[in-house]
Amino acid sequence: MVQPLEPLEEHPDEDADVETEFEREGLGPKAGEKDWDPYEAQLPEGDPDNPKSWSRPYRWYLTMLGGLLVMNATFASSAPSGIVPNLMEQFTFGEEVATLTISLFVAGYCVGPLVWGPLSEQIGRRNVFIISFIFYTGFQVGCALSPNTASILIFRFLGGAFAAAPLSNSGALISDMWDAGTRGDALAFFTLAPFAGPTCGPVVSGFMGVAGVDWRWVFWLLTCFSGFCLILIIFTLPETFLPILTVKRAKKLRKETGDDRYWAPLERQKLNFGALAKQTLARPFAVLFQEPILIAISLYMSFVYGCLYLLFEAYPIVFTEGHGFNLGITGLTYLPLLAGGGTGVVGYLIVFNPRYVKAQQKFAPAPVPPEYRLECCMIAAPIFAIGFFWFGWTSYPSISYWAPLMAGFMLGCGLEWIFLALFNYIIDAYLFFAASALAAATVARSCFGAGFPMFATQMFDKLNPRWASTLLGCIAVLMGPIPFVLYRFGSTIRSKSKFSPTKLPAPTPPAPKEVAEPEDQDAVNNA
Repeated sequence: MVQPLEPLEEHPDEDADVETEFEREGLGPKAGEKDWDPYEAQLPEGDPDNPKSWSRPYRWYLTMLGGLLVMNATFASSAPSGIVPNLMEQFTFGEEVATLTISLFVAGYCVGPLVWGPLSEQIGRRNVFIISFIFYTGFQVGCALSPNTASILIFRFLGGAFAAAPLSNSGALISDMWDAGTRGDALAFFTLAPFAGPTCGPVVSGFMGVAGVDWRWVFWLLTCFSGFCLILIIFTLPETFLPILTVKRAKKLRKETGDDRYWAPLERQKLNFGALAKQTLARPFAVLFQEPILIAISLYMSFVYGCLYLLFEAYPIVFTEGHGFNLGITGLTYLPLLAGGGTGVVGYLIVFNPRYVKAQQKFAPAPVPPEYRLECCMIAAPIFAIGFFWFGWTSYPSISYWAPLMAGFMLGCGLEWIFLALFNYIIDAYLFFAASALAAATVARSCFGAGFPMFATQMFDKLNPRWASTLLGCIAVLMGPIPFVLYRFGSTIRSKSKFSPTKLPAPTPPAPKEVAEPEDQDAVNNA
């Protein structure tokens, strides 16, 4: 774990940041510090049981597994879009209720992270994944066997709540295993999953619907997918949260030595159910509402995420009604979004992450200010806005369908860079609170993801695709300055934060084109 920097002498001890207190709560004082106990279990870096010391191939496997779990959840969110006519015929409900099969699943994302993120900081990442996926798989079976409208809508909502576990915890899983430099590479692949899943869902279900396959088989497919992931979790996913691992180390030492004096900090936290529930449920909101940076990031990510799910209603209007595609072919139109996201990953790995590694060398031994993560977001902000203008004004049936498809490619690239930059920024800025901060951001953006599809069809019908897309593009323009403002003033805002480990102002980051040398060691220590 990246250690918080010591405050300068002119800052009183009582002003020590919450990050340090929370780290001591989870890991205890280090050797030589006040209250240090030689019988306290420790897992320093270099210890074979410390996740950061595991072999790189194994950590990359776990990173890919975390991404697969996210893709599973997001694939399930959009899968019913290809069988909407079948559902409407089976249950005799209207198009608005059919949209709820997607929106309610995403609405479950608003509930799940409130529990899964903070709970993983109490019982561990592995246990949370196992518990959530057991129930999630069961609710997919419930969807497949649903006899009426109420049952399928309820099971979709509950499925989304339990599928939300990887949305908040897979990012924390990655932060458990990787240092700041390599974490960018790992998150580049991980952040592609939230877009790969939703774009693949309509492709698969669309062709299943066109082929005449019973709609229930879509949910049986989701059951098999989630069951396969559950097997991988049980047999291949170890615990990665360091405070939980120190508890296991303490138990092992007590057993091997017969000395009951060995202990771990987490074992001495005596919380009753009420206190645990308050800490678990309140922490994400405490982080969110007291952090202006997290509010701004969550607002921007929420709008972008809502736009992604809005496209699942807009694309059929443009390509099915406008160009006459069937549901299977319309599903294929989402693939440029995925291709754009993949291109964004490659661009990040080739251009942006090497620049961050170079910045690490400049700032060593201090951590790089989180604002360095925002470079690709500042480029992506105008790309994302332009993508909507492009999509809207090339959506005429008289214009080749390749034009709006290429706009989807641009939107996918912008989406990936925005999410990749802001995910990295949240983890770098909040470190030990990463799971709670990510949970808060997940809840916020899931509200938008659930709400946007509910008015998308009406908006595109009333305004037509041109002006509806223009409206979204204008909102994207208004929100575009957020990464620029954070890049310039983020360090000053973080200096007043209760939850960010950086209490003192970091040096203003250089222009994106080059990484400047720190002027002196004092500048480095203030990072």
